[in-house]
Amino acid sequence: MGIKTPKKKARLARAMKTSRRVPVFVIAKTNRRVRYPTRSRNWRHSRLQIKD
Repeated sequence: MGIKTPKKKARLARAMKTSRRVPVFVIAKTNRRVRYPTRSRNWRHSRLQIKD
């Protein structure tokens, strides 16, 4: 990947935060209708469209 610009690094950090699991209290509150986040992403399965 090489040297990361601050803009690119911020985008990667945000993507890392958003691909977390749904909290347990949310699963309990929604009666298990929401089990996993819709925008979940794995770094091996799908790439981010990032430009410098």
